Amino acid sequence: MKSDFFKTIVGKRDRRLYDPNLEVDGYVLDEILQAGRMAGSSKNEQPIRSIVLRDPALKAEITNCADYGSHVPESPIVIVLVRAPGSRPFDAGRAAQNMMLAAKARGLDSCPVGIQHDDCARALLKFPEDWVVAMAITFGYPTEDADTLARTGDNRIAIGSWVKWDTWSED
Repeated sequence: MKSDFFKTIVGKRDRRLYDPNLEVDGYVLDEILQAGRMAGSSKNEQPIRSIVLRDPALKAEITNCADYGSHVPESPIVIVLVRAPGSRPFDAGRAAQNMMLAAKARGLDSCPVGIQHDDCARALLKFPEDWVVAMAITFGYPTEDADTLARTGDNRIAIGSWVKWDTWSED
């Protein structure tokens, strides 16, 4: 029997359309942020910080810092993760995945967004010069037709192709 947590993991989809009539409650946002804060990090350096964007003008402007972020302005919540000088991108990935799974467990959809233009984001969000953007993540409640628009797990490669035992082997 599969656990609810496992179902949350395999049911997570990167969705970019959110119900504009549903706001994210403060306690749900707090849980998402706490999940990111509790992510492990190399040597427990805790090098990740989050900037929560609620202001529509900021959400629209951060789109100019991303090559593929056209859905960002319509997202109820946008969280930008920045990382300390010399930190590893993996630590930001751990925080992001915790946050997205916490959101999924609460019925929200999410989607990571690459921020390719760091100087643009730094000027807009005013984080320190030596810090860098790891990514942004959009969050919101799914639209009624979200499941029909989503890709299913059926298009994933087979587990036998994904897993190699002891050494690399061809399928």
